[in-house]
Amino acid sequence: MSENNTQAQAITLTLTPEETKAELENMQAELEAKHEETETPKAKTIDEMFEDAKLTDAEREQVTEFAKTIDITQSNAVLSYGSAAQKKVTDSSDQALKNVRTKDLGEVGDLLSSLVKELKDTDPNEEEKKGLFGLFKKGTDKVENLKIRYDKAEANVEKIAAVLEDHQIQLLKDIAMLDQMYERNALNAKELSMYIIAGKKKLQSVRENELPAMIRKAQESQLPEDSQAANDLAQACDRFEKKLYDLELTRQVSIQMGPQIRLLQNNDTLMTEKIQSTLVNTIPLWKNQIVLALGISHSKEAMQAEREVTNMTNTLLKKNAETLHMATVETAKEAERGIIDIETLTNTNAQLIKTFDEVLEIQREGHKKRMAAEAELNRIEQELNAKLLELQYETDVTNK
Repeated sequence: MSENNTQAQAITLTLTPEETKAELENMQAELEAKHEETETPKAKTIDEMFEDAKLTDAEREQVTEFAKTIDITQSNAVLSYGSAAQKKVTDSSDQALKNVRTKDLGEVGDLLSSLVKELKDTDPNEEEKKGLFGLFKKGTDKVENLKIRYDKAEANVEKIAAVLEDHQIQLLKDIAMLDQMYERNALNAKELSMYIIAGKKKLQSVRENELPAMIRKAQESQLPEDSQAANDLAQACDRFEKKLYDLELTRQVSIQMGPQIRLLQNNDTLMTEKIQSTLVNTIPLWKNQIVLALGISHSKEAMQAEREVTNMTNTLLKKNAETLHMATVETAKEAERGIIDIETLTNTNAQLIKTFDEVLEIQREGHKKRMAAEAELNRIEQELNAKLLELQYETDVTNK
């Protein structure tokens, strides 16, 4: 343990005091430059930070008193400074992410789509869209089919509605939970702001009072240990400044988380409203539509039957008139006709002449073919005789 302390507090040897003096002057220049940076218009004052954080008088007093207790020379204290508030933001982020991952809005969307399909399957107007004359075109069969489809769809709709109600209850719980999460996140951001303001207040006090005093002391004493002490305090200020910047980043994450939580909450609210509208409007309207369709079926059937009777009466009258007309006209025509129509005799005479012409032509063609066949037969006979003579001659030569 003593060896570690000896190494941490290493002695710096120097040949001339000018080296220490130059180092102190550089530190003084850096301190003045940082002080000028804090005084630029871009940098916020402590009072402005108080205003931005919307702190009450009691909270301002708490920050001021807390700033006095901060010791930036303690490494462990600087390392853990504001870590509890940072952890709260991290926990809130994890909770929001978990809420997003476990969200079942996709399942709700699928249920709504299934519900729409069930309702459309029993829509009476769908039959007309398919090209049919009307829902009750086939009378009782159509009504029975609609009743069967309605009974089947009603069971499915009731099941889907029950599941949607469960989802609606869960979504309402999520909305309340997101409200609490939003309030906690706002409180976390405010707590981080208080840590940041207290730290900046302390850092400003150290850089404006303690650090210049230590630098002046080192310049006056020209002792290396005083220079080292001033340098250590300057390094501690830099580390603490980085820690405050880290807290500011965490605070920004917390600030951005606010609208993200509201977006999630808005999605849940919209889906809840959609489920509510479906349960109290869409499904009852669908049931009313089916009831009305079934209620007017009897009047449609009676009207259809009356229309059929009327149409049949008109059809029979027309057919009787047409039959009487046709019978009378045909009888008159037959009475005026001769036993044989002139058209029939003309046609018969033409067919007879045509028959004679064709017979003569066939006879001429037959005579020509016979003459040609006789010539061909003579040629074949001569050819055969010649061949026989040739064979006989060959045989005689062989015998010799």
